Amino acid sequence: MKSNITRALLGLGATVILALAPLQAEASHCSLSTAAGNWAYTYTGTIFTQNGPVPAASVGHFKQDAAGNIVGSQTRSVGGNSGVEDITGNVAVNRDCTATATINVLVNGQLQRSAVLALVYDSSGNHVRMIFQSLTLPDGTNVPVVITVDGNRLFRTE
Repeated sequence: MKSNITRALLGLGATVILALAPLQAEASHCSLSTAAGNWAYTYTGTIFTQNGPVPAASVGHFKQDAAGNIVGSQTRSVGGNSGVEDITGNVAVNRDCTATATINVLVNGQLQRSAVLALVYDSSGNHVRMIFQSLTLPDGTNVPVVITVDGNRLFRTE
């Protein structure tokens, strides 16, 4: 009787390990090189100013290299006023497909703001979801925002 229980427990343990192995393998496949490529994205959300909330949206593209460097551009609209901006930055990718990016936004080479974003890559690394964690002006002023980003990889690069 005791050996039957032991075999059953060992069998159950092996089944659990085998069932979880693909999840672990799936969760540990992201890296800077697997996230490299040409990306397109949109973002929408709200900027909270002293005069009240202001809607914000953008459409853009960027190239992310295997070292985590990001270069691109976007057209944004804040409160109905649009503009074209350049973006630069870097991303740190974790094995579980989460990441953190620091992005600088420039107009004519002048820094307009910097943002820190939390990211999650999904769909075999061809889709990314992001949320702004902070937005900081060049003078160090933190601006409260709730902005989410949805991006798709257009092409892989190496």
